[in-house]
Amino acid sequence: MATRRRARVHDEPAYVLHQHDWSESSLILEVFSRHHGRVVLVGKGVKRPTSQFRAVLLPLVPLRLDWSGDAEVRTLKAAHYAGAQVLPAGDALLAGYYLNELLLRLLMRDDPHPALFDHYAAALAVLPQAEQRTQALRAFELLLLRALGWLPDLGLEGVRLLPLQPTQRYRLQPEAGLLPTADDDAGALSGEHWQRLQRALQAREPWAALRACPETLAQSGLRQGLAALLHYHSGVARFRTRELLQAVRRLAAPVTSAQPAGRSAFPES
Repeated sequence: MATRRRARVHDEPAYVLHQHDWSESSLILEVFSRHHGRVVLVGKGVKRPTSQFRAVLLPLVPLRLDWSGDAEVRTLKAAHYAGAQVLPAGDALLAGYYLNELLLRLLMRDDPHPALFDHYAAALAVLPQAEQRTQALRAFELLLLRALGWLPDLGLEGVRLLPLQPTQRYRLQPEAGLLPTADDDAGALSGEHWQRLQRALQAREPWAALRACPETLAQSGLRQGLAALLHYHSGVARFRTRELLQAVRRLAAPVTSAQPAGRSAFPES
C-alpha cells in the first residue's frame, strides 16, 4: 500500500513567537516563517541538556528552520541562527513580545505574508533604540492591519468616502473608518496626518516611508485609533504584554514616588 509522502521544509527564515512544554523533554513552538506564515512545530527532545537546539530556539532572534509533516503540528528537524541579532532587554524585550502577541492573536495559521515578515524583522532591529521604539511599533501596527485587510483607506472619510480635509480632525473607528470629530479630540489626527500615512503605505517601500513620518507616528491620536482596531479584531480588551509592562513599572517605581508613569508606546485598553 502506498504511503502518504511527508512534506519537508528546508532552511526557512523564521522567528519563534511562543513556546510551551509538550513533555518533559519536548516543546510546542509557534513560529512565524517567511514563506509559510504562522506554523506550529513540535521540538522533540529540545529541552534535554545535550540538545543542539536548546540555546537556539529563542524568541526575537532570526532563525533558519527545517521541519517535516503535513498535519497541523509539524516536526522540527533543524534550527540555526540566521544573524548576529541578540535578544533585546528591558522595554525593548517587552515591545518585542507585544509584536509577537499581535501576530499570535491576529494571524491565521499557514497564511503566508512575506512582506509582513520583512517588516517584523525590521521592527525588531529598531526596538533596542528607545527614541525610535514608539514609531517602529506604530509603523508595524499599520502594516499588520493593512496586510490583513482591516485598515481603511486613510485618505478618505469612512462613511461618505470623501477626501479628507487637511485641517479637519478625524478619529479612526472600527468598521466605520475615519470620522470627523472635534478640534480638541485628543484621540484624533488631522486630515493632513492621515493622508501622509496613506501615501507612505502606498510607497514602494512602505516601512521606510512610514519611518520617514516620525512626527505623525508619535501622535497619541494614532496610538488610540490603531489600538481600537487591534482590540476589535483580536477580540481582547487588553494585551497581556501591556499589563506586564505596567506591572514591571509598578515594581520598579519607588514606593514613595509621586511621579506619574511615562506615556507608554503600547495600546491602551
